[in-house]
Amino acid sequence: MGLPTSYTQAFGAFEEFFARIRDAQAPVKFTQQILKDWGYKSNNHRPFIPLLKSLGFLSPDGTPTQRYHEYRNHAKSKEIMGQALKEAYSDIFLIKAHPTSADKDLIQGKFKSYHNASDNVARLHTNTFYSLLELADLSSKSEKATHIDESKNQEKSINTDNQKTLPQLPAGKVGLHYNIQIHLPATKDVEVYNAIFKSLKEHLID
Repeated sequence: MGLPTSYTQAFGAFEEFFARIRDAQAPVKFTQQILKDWGYKSNNHRPFIPLLKSLGFLSPDGTPTQRYHEYRNHAKSKEIMGQALKEAYSDIFLIKAHPTSADKDLIQGKFKSYHNASDNVARLHTNTFYSLLELADLSSKSEKATHIDESKNQEKSINTDNQKTLPQLPAGKVGLHYNIQIHLPATKDVEVYNAIFKSLKEHLID
């Protein structure tokens, strides 16, 4: 995605807000009314919804996504947030794989140049990001990445096994292996099968 445009001055409420997401039943649509019902009535809370969309927690129409539902699992919530941040703020992670407070000025400068923003807006972007970062675990690989790694390992294992079974050929010669599939007709006449196998023997083996 690069860097999201959404940010908020109410980043100090993130810990409580995302705890609400974990503990409350997922709504059919996440609306401003739900924010108000949860007690987030300030205009500074309104950006929470576009921010959830940037993180992939909500679809463009406000419907909770699979990521939203997975985040409700307390055992995986930090991992899910880490995945969301890596996608939503991908340009930040091109600068630092594991941002710390020591990188704050560098990251604020990135927001300022990327969005052509003022110092104040860039600072709010930065504080929004760091507040989300406190809720994330960046060390866990995403399921997609893990699946790719496992597929590569399986492919490597298969290739290694194939190499072990290949015969040693004289230098300069190429060995070819053919896999021929035969679809036999449905018949009780044994002579039909005998004729087929006799023909195969004459043309392919002898």
